[in-house]
Amino acid sequence: MGAVAPARDRQVRRGWLPAAKNTCIIPSQTPTNSPLTSHRRSLLPEDDNHASWECWQAGLTVKPTLITDLPPLRLLLVMDNLAGHKTHSFVEWLFAHGVMPLYTPFSGSWLNMTESVQRILIHRALDGTTPASPEDIMRYVEETARGWNADPTPFVWAGRRHLRRQRAYVRQHPLGGSGACSTRPIRRRPVALTYTGTRDK
Repeated sequence: MGAVAPARDRQVRRGWLPAAKNTCIIPSQTPTNSPLTSHRRSLLPEDDNHASWECWQAGLTVKPTLITDLPPLRLLLVMDNLAGHKTHSFVEWLFAHGVMPLYTPFSGSWLNMTESVQRILIHRALDGTTPASPEDIMRYVEETARGWNADPTPFVWAGRRHLRRQRAYVRQHPLGGSGACSTRPIRRRPVALTYTGTRDK
């Protein structure tokens, strides 16, 4: 799968690569229906256009050096920290096509909403199936993506699933300070406190 991303209209955009190098997607392998295939010059003054890029680098500990001749910023590409996502040639190619690369924290891929959408689509498309070829996999996921776009599901942070987990946690009973819980309270045997020391007079 070349790209799967929830757009503003909740539609899933996707592209297919039957094969790709392990390093990353390179220009010659970009899907034909990808938003990266078209390119136009910026209509903003040069300083304003540069500022629109720099504002997305504010607060970053590692800031890739922007190229001199920047096109208009068209897309934010959130990726994990795979080495191929940070090569000099790939990052420069993204800049040249109006794409700002942003990276999730280490062990934080769950923050990337695209990962969530892709996981949902893959499970819906492939669970219980036995695809015999890569073409079967692409066809199953493509059909699932079309079904998603026919009735897209909105993404809501702290939505119904979070509320269900919160209610389930409230119904549990913590055991001491360990963080472990039980589904019902545990009856504790009363303990008589005895003092064996001597009192100061």
